[in-house]
Amino acid sequence: MLDFDLAALYNTETKRLKESVKRNGKRFPPDFMFELTITEWQSLRSQIATSNRGGHRYLPYAFTEQGVAMLSGLLNSDVAIEMNIAIMRAFVATRHLLTNTPIEKMTELQQEVRELRLYMEEVFADQNDINEDTRMQLELINRSLAELQTDKRLTGEPRRRIGFHTSND
Repeated sequence: MLDFDLAALYNTETKRLKESVKRNGKRFPPDFMFELTITEWQSLRSQIATSNRGGHRYLPYAFTEQGVAMLSGLLNSDVAIEMNIAIMRAFVATRHLLTNTPIEKMTELQQEVRELRLYMEEVFADQNDINEDTRMQLELINRSLAELQTDKRLTGEPRRRIGFHTSND
C-alpha cells in the first residue's frame, strides 16, 4: 500500500506518517517498505484514474504486509491503535490454529477413516459369506431337482394328465 493511502486509512496526515517512518528507520527494512522510483511512480500514476493524486511533492513509500503491521504499531491515531490490536489478535489466532486444531482434527479423521474401512471390510466379508451360502443352497436345490427328474423317468409310469377330463380319457 502507498503511504498516502495508509495515512487516510489510519486517519493521519501523510507528512506525519512519513515522519514516524523516518524516525524509526530500523523498523522498516527493504522487505517491509521502500520508496518508489520516479519511473515506478509515473507508471503507477498513469494507471490511476486521476493524474494528480493529492499533489505529492515527494515520491511515496510503498509498504508490504509486514510494513503495514509495523506502521500500525508506530502511529498514535485511534484507528492505527485499533488496527494494531486487530493484527496482533490475528497473529495469535493464526499461531493457535497452526499449533493446535488441524493436527488433532487430522488425526481424528484418520482414525475415523481407519474404523470405517475396517467396518466396510467386515460387511463385505459377511456379504461374501452370505453369497457363498446362498450359492451352495441353490446348488443343492438344483441337484435335488435333477435327481427327482431322473427318478421319475426311471419309473417309466405314464404321467397322469392334468386338466378337464372327458369320459373318453
